[in-house]
Amino acid sequence: MKAKNRYDRFRILIAHYLEEKYNEHAGNVQEFDEYFYLERSKKRNEKTIFDVRNFLTFDYGGKVYNILMPSLRKYRTHLLDDGMQREYYKQLARFITFRRIARLNHLDNTIVKFWRFFESHIKKYRGVDEEYFFYYLKEAEFKFNYSIAEQKAIIAEIPEALL
Repeated sequence: MKAKNRYDRFRILIAHYLEEKYNEHAGNVQEFDEYFYLERSKKRNEKTIFDVRNFLTFDYGGKVYNILMPSLRKYRTHLLDDGMQREYYKQLARFITFRRIARLNHLDNTIVKFWRFFESHIKKYRGVDEEYFFYYLKEAEFKFNYSIAEQKAIIAEIPEALL
């Protein structure tokens, strides 16, 4: 099995594991907020607004869980054909600035710490295809939530047949 295939399989298994853990503790959500991610190289280019990845982050007992929202890419061609990309870019920037769906108790919280961790973690991949982004997000979530020793123990519990 190629190394990439093995890592992809780990990411899928990790995503399932994180889903189970969150479902066990979903009633314990303490805070939540919405995050917009766009690679640094694309941040000042108004033609890349449809590359923004949006996810909701929940804090349940000091651990995070993320829900990746649907991509806007499927609307890209239709909306850019009308020549209004500058207006869309301005509207998105305004929305990001003024939207508030958050319930945060303080500004220096687990969610913000995760976002910083995620930004640092995802950089090393130098761009992730849309179809795999969810799994890289879950990998970051797993690494943020569990120490290296805990990660090893969790992976050791996965039946060999699934690896």
